[in-house]
Amino acid sequence: MSRPVKRSLTLNGHRTSVSLEEEFWRAFRALAQAQDRPINALAAEIDASRGPDTGLATAIRLYVLQNLTERAGLGGR
Repeated sequence: MSRPVKRSLTLNGHRTSVSLEEEFWRAFRALAQAQDRPINALAAEIDASRGPDTGLATAIRLYVLQNLTERAGLGGR
């Protein structure tokens, strides 16, 4: 695994920085592309649905993990 890389996202017109490992960035971009959505739109959706005690980077990692485990047939909720 690589070290986290900080990148900027725009969520509902506001810029924010998120640090994720390159592997998570690649998977996150691939999921957005597979859904035919801009990465900023997907990030905004994840941001809106996360709890107040969960950081955006953690919420994105969990989204990627959940999506990939569901695709692999490893269960869901």
